[in-house]
Amino acid sequence: MSASEPAGEGGRQRHHAPWGVMAIVLLTGLALVRNGSGELHTGPPQPASAAAPGTSASVGPAGTPGALPYSTVSRIRIPAIQVDAPVVPVGLDANGWVNAPPPDDPNLAGWFTGAVSPGEKGTSVIVGHVDNQVGPAVFYGLGAVRQGSRIEVRRQDGRTAVFQVYGNEVFDKAKFPGDRVYGNKGAPELRIITCGGGFSEEHGYQGNVVVFARLVEVR
Repeated sequence: MSASEPAGEGGRQRHHAPWGVMAIVLLTGLALVRNGSGELHTGPPQPASAAAPGTSASVGPAGTPGALPYSTVSRIRIPAIQVDAPVVPVGLDANGWVNAPPPDDPNLAGWFTGAVSPGEKGTSVIVGHVDNQVGPAVFYGLGAVRQGSRIEVRRQDGRTAVFQVYGNEVFDKAKFPGDRVYGNKGAPELRIITCGGGFSEEHGYQGNVVVFARLVEVR
């Protein structure tokens, strides 16, 4: 089942992929960078155990802005790890995996159009490569993002949805907690996902790094 297409600027998305479909597709994590090079000797940074959601670290004000209407996405910034990248829409490939952004441009992220757009009520998803055959890619440093860091998502309607990180974890792809990661929390949330964990030549990266963030500001 393919992801739905946006209805155009200022319009509504026709449909969001039903959670049951997303669960089937995503419970094993993302294969978007399963063929990463893994050639860097130290490997990408991995989340510390203290970065998991639910610790006592401050995550900003108790109140959150109201949900935004649908809009496509143009850019993502994560100042803490020097990410400033254009965003392209991605859906599902022929095998049912979330499509990766084109690998020939390492500084490119993908917004999964089967979920809500960033700032809408629900959980939006942005993905990207951790590396390619040449070297580090857009989300190479994702494992180093800490609680409290800000993520800015520029939307095509002119608004910037600002999210604050409240967790960062790495999950084995074979035990990926799809409901926890993708489930609707009743408020605008964002997940940023890349590959991580151990690496082997045969299977690529064994896990996914997942950043959990919630909407705290609209500019």
